[in-house]
Amino acid sequence: MGMTLTLGGVGQRLRAYAPGSDVGLALGMLALLAVLVVPLPTVLLDVGLALSITGSVLVLMVAMFLARPLDFTSFPTLLLLTTLLRLSLNVATTRLILSHGNEGSAAAGHVVQAFGGFLMGGDVVIGVILFAILLVVNFMVITKGSGRIAEVAARFSLDAMPGKQMAIDSDLSSGLIDEAKARVRRRELEEESGFYGAMDGAAKFVRGDAIAGLLITVINIFGGLAIGLLRHGMPFSEAAATFTTLTVGDGLVSQIPALLVSTAAGIVVTKGGVEGPADAALMRQLGGSPKPLALAGGAAAVLALMPGLPALPFLVLAGLAGGAAWMRHRHPAIDPNIEVITPAAPAEPPISDSLRIDTIRLELGYGLLSLAGGDAPRLTEQIKGLRRSIAAEMGFVLPPVRIQDNLQLGAESYSIRLKEIEAARGELRPTMLLAMDPAGGIPDLPGERTAEPAFGLPALWIDTTRREEAMFRGCTVVDPASVLTTHLTEIVRESMAELLSYAETAKLLDELPREQQKLVADLIPAQMSIGGVQRVLQGLLAERVSLRDLPTILEGIHEACGGQLRAIPAIIGHVRARLARQISDSNTGPAGYIPLITLSPEWETAFAESLVGPPEDRQLAIAPSRLGEFMQRFRTVFEAATAAGESPVLLCSGPIRAHVRAIVERLRPATPVLAQAEVFPRARIRTIGTI
Repeated sequence: MGMTLTLGGVGQRLRAYAPGSDVGLALGMLALLAVLVVPLPTVLLDVGLALSITGSVLVLMVAMFLARPLDFTSFPTLLLLTTLLRLSLNVATTRLILSHGNEGSAAAGHVVQAFGGFLMGGDVVIGVILFAILLVVNFMVITKGSGRIAEVAARFSLDAMPGKQMAIDSDLSSGLIDEAKARVRRRELEEESGFYGAMDGAAKFVRGDAIAGLLITVINIFGGLAIGLLRHGMPFSEAAATFTTLTVGDGLVSQIPALLVSTAAGIVVTKGGVEGPADAALMRQLGGSPKPLALAGGAAAVLALMPGLPALPFLVLAGLAGGAAWMRHRHPAIDPNIEVITPAAPAEPPISDSLRIDTIRLELGYGLLSLAGGDAPRLTEQIKGLRRSIAAEMGFVLPPVRIQDNLQLGAESYSIRLKEIEAARGELRPTMLLAMDPAGGIPDLPGERTAEPAFGLPALWIDTTRREEAMFRGCTVVDPASVLTTHLTEIVRESMAELLSYAETAKLLDELPREQQKLVADLIPAQMSIGGVQRVLQGLLAERVSLRDLPTILEGIHEACGGQLRAIPAIIGHVRARLARQISDSNTGPAGYIPLITLSPEWETAFAESLVGPPEDRQLAIAPSRLGEFMQRFRTVFEAATAAGESPVLLCSGPIRAHVRAIVERLRPATPVLAQAEVFPRARIRTIGTI
């Protein structure tokens, strides 16, 4: 057992130094750097050169079979490592050539000897010419072209990033994708930008490697001649033959892997938006249509008939191209990236699709489409922010807002629809700014008079060049997208109860923390259904009470049902009393107190005596004259409080609160109506008026 544990520990330690581990990579880098200063035996040099050639072939094959460039994000780092490997081996072979070149053609290892002898055919001049051609092809053609493509791709990728990010945010705000998919697409966008930026810099490695190879070759030739002639006393012809053969062999050994890696870099950067392996893409696009194949075959047949040209190769090619064109004509290619819709099966949407409705839809005239698209779609960004703020403030996620054009609207008009029914309409000037005077008047500026669509305040459309002047005069200046978003926000806040669906209620309950699920299980369905909970939550949202503290709301429902309260208004009243701290805090003004307007005892008695019906369904039956008198006094008191700079709250007793709220809602929908039990005991209050 002890021996087994020992061997297992040794195996774990060895795996830590494997090539695929972080320690192994660090040791490999140190070994490459060590080759630059430490003499390398010929055996290890042969292994290193073999590794360089084999690795270059591997890199080229991986680049050939890539489905997309981002699948090879480590390629820039790999370019650096392969370049460093070739330069290290060049330094090692240079050291051996200059120190042992007089000993013969095997002084720098068998790999260099084979390249210097076999590929050069024993002729130094042929080897020099071949080396020069490879150097020119690598340096002037492949490396320069791929470097330029990488530079342009990096620039275009960075320039297009804001637009792509806006498109992702637009799809997210319109509900086409969820948050998880948006995160994936943003991460892919970041990887694409970083990859092309890194490839732009990594292309310089290959270019520098070609220059270094040329300089090392020249230095080796002249240095070897000087050492052979002066130190070893060799004849000039023998020194030239020996050192030139070794140097050119070394240059070929380094330039062939460099050419392979440069080709791989060119394949990666030129792949662009082509999906799938390069071989499949080339065959699909070159041989996908019969017409080009037929024309190429015809051209080959014409060339076969020309005098002086060999007929057999051209006739064979003409036959192959013609046969391929005939086969492609009989069996057309199908692009796997394109969905083919056959005429025999027309794509008719099911009838059930016509029953679906958009919960929130924003329709734009064609003149306003620039607000939701283009290079800076501010509208989609602001709608995304609206959904986040509603979720943080009110405790539930707003349904997606669908944005679409409507040619039946005016060019500068928009329509806000809730469940296919128009809730509001307005007009914008997309190339202008909306200026408003905080004092309530019309700004003293040249422009087009209008009314702010959300609140109906007097305003002015001004030219964008007058922004600074309007702000200097104390005006509030808003861009068209913000005007539309503000209008949408007010419509949404007024209709939040309607937007909370049964499915959304069930989702809120399911997403409660694990420790709260026991409360949900005790409440539903034993004491109340999900539909009943939905009606209670809708009653709270109708008066803009946040659902963030959903556990307390459920506890209040549980207590009310346990106390034999079955009427929804009574349950809502009990829940509101449980939320007294939250309700009091939301109605506390900037001065730190709740400004209250109370009902006089006479009106309290009048409303209480006008309640008729059973306890679970009480109705208010007050005389119209008395109701009109109450409305008049309400307006008078609240207008006076508003003129004094207060945002008052109407306070009454619990049994009549819901009925008083129904009256006040028609006069001032945003005015809170609180029961006495809903005022937190430690909240600061100040009575500023009485009805």
